[in-house]
Amino acid sequence: MTEILETGGILDPVGDLEAGDSQTATKNRAKVGSARPSSLLYTYGPGATMDLPSFTIMPAGLDDWERVWARRGSVPTVHAPRLLDAVKVHLGPQVSELRPFPWAPKPSSNSREGDDLGVPARVFPQWLRCTHCDMLAPLTRFAYRNTNPYRPDQARFEHEKCPGRKGRISKRPMPAVPARYLLACPDGHLDEFPYNWWVHEGAKCAVAEVPRLAMHDRSVGKGASATIECGACGLKRPMNQAQGEAGASKLPRCRGRHPHLGLFDKNGCPNATKLMLLGASNLWFPASLSIVVMPEATTETQETVASAILNVAGPKRVEKYGNDVDKWREYLDDEDSALADLSDDDLAAAIAHLMEPPPSEEELAEQRRNFDPISLLVPEWNFLLRDPLGKLHKADEKSGLVLSPPVGGVHPDLASKHVTRVMAIDKLRKVNAVLGFTRIDEMERANDIGQRLVHLSRSGRPKWTVATEDRGEGIYLQLDEKAVAAWEAKVESPDLASLWSAHTAAHKRNFDARFSDTAKDIDHLSRFRPARYWLVHTLAHVLIREMAMYAGYSAASLSERIYAWKPEAERPAAAGLLIVTTASDSDGTLGGLVQLSARDNLERVMTRALERALRCSSDPVCAHRTPKDPEEFLHGAACHTCAMASETSCERANRFLDRRFLVDLPGSVGLGFFS
Repeated sequence: MTEILETGGILDPVGDLEAGDSQTATKNRAKVGSARPSSLLYTYGPGATMDLPSFTIMPAGLDDWERVWARRGSVPTVHAPRLLDAVKVHLGPQVSELRPFPWAPKPSSNSREGDDLGVPARVFPQWLRCTHCDMLAPLTRFAYRNTNPYRPDQARFEHEKCPGRKGRISKRPMPAVPARYLLACPDGHLDEFPYNWWVHEGAKCAVAEVPRLAMHDRSVGKGASATIECGACGLKRPMNQAQGEAGASKLPRCRGRHPHLGLFDKNGCPNATKLMLLGASNLWFPASLSIVVMPEATTETQETVASAILNVAGPKRVEKYGNDVDKWREYLDDEDSALADLSDDDLAAAIAHLMEPPPSEEELAEQRRNFDPISLLVPEWNFLLRDPLGKLHKADEKSGLVLSPPVGGVHPDLASKHVTRVMAIDKLRKVNAVLGFTRIDEMERANDIGQRLVHLSRSGRPKWTVATEDRGEGIYLQLDEKAVAAWEAKVESPDLASLWSAHTAAHKRNFDARFSDTAKDIDHLSRFRPARYWLVHTLAHVLIREMAMYAGYSAASLSERIYAWKPEAERPAAAGLLIVTTASDSDGTLGGLVQLSARDNLERVMTRALERALRCSSDPVCAHRTPKDPEEFLHGAACHTCAMASETSCERANRFLDRRFLVDLPGSVGLGFFS
């Protein structure tokens, strides 16, 4: 449960200016910066801190976005039924649509069209420090300036009549910068650092009700931290006393604050807080899902159609019409809805689904526990398996997918390396949806997604979530299943002295050390990846490094999509990979990867990639790297010199990599799949 923190709560930056006098609206503008959709999804999403030239902001939760969309007659949506169904598993069945970021292109640079669209944000942290006199105070003590409509980067807070460090009042206002210390907890709460409480060690100032504070930082480059001083009573306390394990006991308990929502948790929070620095890499980790849209994935499911009907008609009309298909048909015709084109059978099935009682909280929790991310990959794999190519492979307008085989088929040298299928992905559409975020640790702790995932709306049950569409190109490679299965059986030997046993034991140690207490009943092997995943994953990394030399794209702009799992009851085995590059604009990319999929080009690239995998400038240290107790790293013969990739390229944060599974290295002869 939560309760409102600020009075009013909802942000409306443009509306605030329109409601104010014309002079205020002329002086200060709402826009303070810009970012690409991909960075808003993975780096600066709701709840993250975004550095601007002069201060820091935090994109607000989805409730605040409603005011922005309300300024338009209609709200655009992103069509991806398969992804929407997966989002509902995590956020609840009430989610009815995916929406893009509020933005519209301008017909010209001078046009005002689209000025009312943007992501609402709060200034956070709201404690600032004057760079001239070191005054530490809330932002209400500073003046805001944002007067140039073409230079939102010049928005700033200033200290007027600043006395300086020597007591001489300045004629011009002095710039203020954010105070860099914050408090966070593992459940995703984030709060301002209580500087007044800190300097007085939990008591009140004996001299002044609201004392003047200062943050002195005279030791830049020497490793020392800032010192907080009370100007009224003279007390001083350095911030380095709050650092480390010893300092953690001196910090206050968590207050349960969610600044992106403007809320405190009603029941507070029992967790201890952790000192964080503004801009720290572990301050915000996005939780997202993504799919590559395939033609059959554009077909609406019963669940998505039912959500669309509920969205159009509302709950009262659903209760009124019930299962009466004729009334629904008449209503949808009158509303000129696209749903009126549904067949009677599809409409009846969707209405029947709509009339079913909503799942209980226990059922929703069970769905989340049983959700397998591989379920998003299986439809893509099944479609790519089809042979010969059907007309859906050639070009599909709705999905945006265009596939083509290499002229002349697979190169004989690649076929001898057990590559059975190659496809050029001339065009593809990738859709990414935001679920929420975590702080301090990534969203990989087993079994506590309900506790650790920070919601993007005040109720915790949003009716929509944010999604981005990326368009691009890629290359698809498939390995021979019989060869992979035989190699996997050999590698996953029960021999306690084997390399695979060492990786398995390291994963167990890593699981026990990093994962939460709620994971005690979870088998760590359920989070481990089979040997074929290590093989395909390492192959993808060495190919990305090699392709970056010829494709015209940097290695960081190439990303992987790994299809590697063992067979199960209704799921055939997979051993393949997709290397793609995408862009958020409608034009997509330039075709450099597709050129590399040509028969001779790909053979040359793959041969050179495997040759480079034989050597690393960090060998023999890298080539012989095997985790031993108490080590818990999740890679073997792989480092940033030979096989690791940037975080934008790798879906597993450079885990589950080992060159020894690709090629034979000294001391591990017989393990390489391609040797």
